[in-house]
Amino acid sequence: MAQLNWQKSSFSGDQANCVEVRNLDGQVELRESDCGDIIVRTTPTKFARLLQGVKAGEFDHHAAPLH
Repeated sequence: MAQLNWQKSSFSGDQANCVEVRNLDGQVELRESDCGDIIVRTTPTKFARLLQGVKAGEFDHHAAPLH
């Protein structure tokens, strides 16, 4: 059965702008809570790899400021 409710991280607290996730028909869907019309769909395996990368700091690079 598909999970229709979106979930957000407990770290988000009461913040309105967060990433939400749900399982729909065996696929993982992601969206920003303040822009719910744009949804990214991926496989559970790829989502798990994304989470591993986030936890490992692979995306913690800071871009140079725009001038």
